[in-house]
Amino acid sequence: MTWLDQRPGNAARALDAWVAERGIPAFRARQILPYLWQRPADAWCHATDLPRDLADALTRDCPLPRPVREACQHSRDGTVKFLWRFSDGARVESVLIPEGRRRTLCISSQAGCAYGCAFCATGRMGFGRHLAPWEIVAQVRELVMDPAFGRPSNVVFMGMGEPLHNWAAVDVALAMLNDPRGLGIGARQITVSTVGLIPGLEALARRPEQFGVAWSLHSPFSDRRAQMMPVERKYPIPRVLDALRAFARRVTFEYVMIAGYNDRSEDARALAQLARGVQAHVNLLPLHPGGGASLTPSAPTVIAAFAESLTGVGVNVTVRRSRGLDIAAACGQLAIAVEHADGVASHDDRDVQQQARVGVDPDAPNA
Repeated sequence: MTWLDQRPGNAARALDAWVAERGIPAFRARQILPYLWQRPADAWCHATDLPRDLADALTRDCPLPRPVREACQHSRDGTVKFLWRFSDGARVESVLIPEGRRRTLCISSQAGCAYGCAFCATGRMGFGRHLAPWEIVAQVRELVMDPAFGRPSNVVFMGMGEPLHNWAAVDVALAMLNDPRGLGIGARQITVSTVGLIPGLEALARRPEQFGVAWSLHSPFSDRRAQMMPVERKYPIPRVLDALRAFARRVTFEYVMIAGYNDRSEDARALAQLARGVQAHVNLLPLHPGGGASLTPSAPTVIAAFAESLTGVGVNVTVRRSRGLDIAAACGQLAIAVEHADGVASHDDRDVQQQARVGVDPDAPNA
């Protein structure tokens, strides 16, 4: 484990011990720590206020691992999509979404995903592996080091993977992102999105910080949700709602609008009842064209009428617009395209859904 794979408080203590063991003046530890996250260095030799012999010792004892930026796509609407490759060949994506003064970075927590949601391109990849804490935070750290992008104002765990399936690493990554000795991003500017893994929700609710939580719902009816999201069979809607009531901050329902599937008037009425029960905010998102085979997004007029049905009964609603349509910005699309170019076979939806049912236990310890 490197210092980059620890909570900032633990990294600070490990660094204090490291300099003490070598007879290095204690003030050097205070010089070194900010290079991990606050003003991150790409290599210790570029930490110009450190003596050369100290930089050499750090390079030897605590290397600064980095992913390779394998691709970077710029959309006409300002969205930027990144494909990162780690040393074992695992690829993940992150997406930077600028909107006024707000710059949101959507990051990944796993390579692939075990949950096989039918409308998600990542789900068709199947599960690769969990990311380590440093690999999660590297998606932010790399942008901070690049003057063309800089520090995002908001971070959302809505990229590849299910964050609460990788809770041990996400738990540490949240500390790295939020701690003033880390990247110092406010807790209310960090949101964890989940399909509804109850053990992870309970763990997240126990944290004292005001991190946001977003539940990927997509249908208010358990039988219809299970058709698209196999996780519903293990963690059904009523149990997830009970877990969400433990949060002391507002939760968000994420609801991808799919034509003919979840955009009916009865869907709106049932969704409003669920949202009012936990005082949830609802985000309506048009299905991204690359999100799922044989599925189409609801028409704008249908989405507008659906939103009006919710607001008419007191539910707070935001209608999101699809971003990065010209760069395949749906989660997993770029990674899938690169894997195809490398000759890697992809799974079809049926294979992935079967894997989600029997291949990975959502409650198993992290690999």
